[in-house]
Amino acid sequence: MHHLSTQRAAELLANMRGRSVIVFGDVMLDEFVWGDVTRISPEAPVPVVDVRRESVRLGGAANVVANLRALGVEATLVGIIGRDRAGERVRAELQEMGADDEQLIVDATRPTTTKTRIIAHSQLVVRADRERRAPVCAEIEEQLIERLQRALRRADAFIVSDYEKGAVTPRTLNQVLPFARSAHVPTLIDPKFRNFDAYRPATLVTPNHHEALRLTNGDDDSEAGIAHAARLIRARLGCHAVLVTLGERGMILLEEEANPLRVPTVAREVYDVTGAGDTVIAALGAGLAAGASLLEAAMIANHAAGVVVGKVGTATASPEEIIRSIETPR
Repeated sequence: MHHLSTQRAAELLANMRGRSVIVFGDVMLDEFVWGDVTRISPEAPVPVVDVRRESVRLGGAANVVANLRALGVEATLVGIIGRDRAGERVRAELQEMGADDEQLIVDATRPTTTKTRIIAHSQLVVRADRERRAPVCAEIEEQLIERLQRALRRADAFIVSDYEKGAVTPRTLNQVLPFARSAHVPTLIDPKFRNFDAYRPATLVTPNHHEALRLTNGDDDSEAGIAHAARLIRARLGCHAVLVTLGERGMILLEEEANPLRVPTVAREVYDVTGAGDTVIAALGAGLAAGASLLEAAMIANHAAGVVVGKVGTATASPEEIIRSIETPR
C-alpha cells in the first residue's frame, strides 16, 4: 500500500504556505436558515419554520478558495458575482479570510448564484436557488481571459471549478488552458458535462464516479469499471492524469500509462459530504503547488476530505487536522 509519512506530509503542508493558486469558476453563496417547526400553515399543508438563526458559507469556486486559505495558500478567485447583497457577502467573506477578491467581475445582468437551505430540527425542509445558468456574454469572457492570463503569470497552480453556472465557457478555456500550459502552471479541473471537451490541455481532471460514468456512457460502478472510465477520459482529453473520487470508497488515480492506483478512504464518520469535492481539488492544487507528486497530493487530499466530511455544513480542513488524520492508525 502506498504510504505517506507524517514527516513528508508535514513538509508538504509547510511548503503550501504562501504558494499562489488561482481559482477560476462558478462563485456561489450557501445560505442556511435554521429554525423550528411547531405548526402547519393554514394556507397549505406545509410546515411553518420559525427562524432562529441564519448563516452563510462560500460555495462552488469560492469554497475551493476557502479550503486553500485554510491550508495557508495565497488564493485568488476569478469569477462572476451579481450586483447584489449576496455578491457583497461573498466579497466580505473572501476579504475576511485574506483571499484576493480583486479579480471578481460584477455582472449586473445576473444574480450571484445563491443556494438557500431552510433547515428545521436538522432536516432540510426546502432549498431555494437564485441563479442564471446561461453562459456569460463575450464581453465578460474577454475580461475573464485578460484577468486569468495576468494572474497565471505568477501562479504555482491553477484550479478550474466548473459548476455549470455560466462562468466557465469553451472560449475562455481555449484561451486560458494553453496559456497555463505554456507558463508551466499545473492545471486541475473539477469537470462538468457541458464543457467537457474544452478541458484541454490539463494536468489533472477530477470527476466523481457518477460523472466519470456519465461522461463515458458507462454503467459499471465497480473499481474496474471506474478505472476503464478514467482511461477513456484520459484518452479523450489527453490530460496527464485522471482522479476519480468514489465517495466512501476513496479515490482512483490514473497517471499517464501507469496502472490505476486506489487511494482508500480515511473518513471515520461521515456527517456531511457537501463540498467534499471542493476540499479534494483545493488540497490537490495546494499539494502540486508545494512540489508534491500526484500520488502524495491525492493522499493529502484524501485526508483533508476525511476531515471535512466529519463536519456538518460546507467546511475546510487545517494542516493540523490533516496531520492528526495521517498520524491516527485506521
